[in-house]
Amino acid sequence: MELIFEKSRPGRQATAVPASDVPAPPLEGVIGPDLLRGDVDLPEVAEVDLIRHYTALSRRNFGVDMGFYPLGSCTMKYNPKLNEETARLAGFAGLHPYVPESYAQGTLQLLFELKEALAEIFGMADFTLQPAAGAHGELTGVMMIKKCFEKRGERRSRILIPDSAHGTNPASGALCGYSVTTVRSNGEGGVDLDHLRSLMTEEVAGLMLTNPNTLGLFERNITGVAAIVHERGGLLYGDGANANAFLGIARPGDLGFDVIQLNLHKTFSTPHGCGGPGSGPVGVSKELIPFLPVPRVVKTDEGYGWEYAAPDTIGRVRAFYGNAGVMVKAYTYIRTLGAEGLRHVAETAVLNANYVKARLEPHFDLPYPRTCMHECVFSGRRQVRESGVHTSDMAKRLLDYGFHPPTIYFPLIVPEAIMIEPGETESIETLDSFCDAMIAIAGEARDNPDQVRSAPLTTPVRRLDEVKAARDPDVVWKRPPTETPA
Repeated sequence: MELIFEKSRPGRQATAVPASDVPAPPLEGVIGPDLLRGDVDLPEVAEVDLIRHYTALSRRNFGVDMGFYPLGSCTMKYNPKLNEETARLAGFAGLHPYVPESYAQGTLQLLFELKEALAEIFGMADFTLQPAAGAHGELTGVMMIKKCFEKRGERRSRILIPDSAHGTNPASGALCGYSVTTVRSNGEGGVDLDHLRSLMTEEVAGLMLTNPNTLGLFERNITGVAAIVHERGGLLYGDGANANAFLGIARPGDLGFDVIQLNLHKTFSTPHGCGGPGSGPVGVSKELIPFLPVPRVVKTDEGYGWEYAAPDTIGRVRAFYGNAGVMVKAYTYIRTLGAEGLRHVAETAVLNANYVKARLEPHFDLPYPRTCMHECVFSGRRQVRESGVHTSDMAKRLLDYGFHPPTIYFPLIVPEAIMIEPGETESIETLDSFCDAMIAIAGEARDNPDQVRSAPLTTPVRRLDEVKAARDPDVVWKRPPTETPA
């Protein structure tokens, strides 16, 4: 397929701009000569060629509206179109961020009711909706933990993180000035309580725990984990990226968590991928409410508004108040499903993951043979051992069967990891088609390994030299030396 630059022909244009009816000032006086370029080489194409080019490109893209997205720990669920229609309502979409509170009562009411709903669903005392994504929510949560210990007059320098954690957890801790210590997993894939107990000293601020973890397993000893952390005065942080597994079934606040960050773009069906926008609300226990970011949306006798008076706040963590359009979609999702519907989401997600696990277990190694939650994690070690076919080879071969590959090589504690999260919105027919493809590829790895190692065979772009692509990326088009710009 040609690049848009290669379709360029001198003199062609996609639109006609009328001549200006006012004198044009010199560009140098408006922009500044140091910022002006004379070598801008833009493509010249007709409108029909422009539309056809980008439409053809879009057909080569993959999205949740086109097929199954089994990415583990990502919850790439289908996005109900009702959510999109609600977010496009003029009263929400056209609201200027600087509008007076009296003109934004509907949006403020929605934000207030959303945070109240999240507090009820997750058993927390209060929520902030400011953070723009999950990692941003993590950072916000750890900032509040740090502020809490400063208020107590305690100097705590370390934070504990399990070896199965998301990579953003240690990054968030380090950004807040904590040194990070890893807690081992036990033979069942949960936290090693003895190791945790030995590490949990009075210089440790707390433990950042994902439950269910990235192995797709629920922490059976969660009350024991919370007790160990709290006995030494620490705080238990919950990474809520995997909340799709327990909606309406368990509440982190009831399990002993002091802080939890969510991903509205995962659990609550707002679009996930292509760089966002996301939303990472953070819920806290009663002790941590004073440290929540400002402004806070509140309800008074006069209506809804912003509250800035909070002397112990960590301050503002985002311009304005987060990605409000994403919150409208999440609010619509919660109100559409209700309490019973949210519980059904989690129950179906867990059922689907265990169905996939049961079908694939005879064909791939299963490091932790337990009932899983919303995702299951296999290993491709058998294929490496028997035929030299790696997980990455099988993931590329899956493209030839029309499926987006699952998450691979994560979590890091599973060699040749294959992490599959089917979610609750996929039918049994889709799950069977995916499992049939995975089983077929396992057979090909055994009987025709060269075919798998050469995959993909049917995609517009074949297998790339990954090392060269990483070390010497070629992402800028350059006009051949024999051509001259128009």
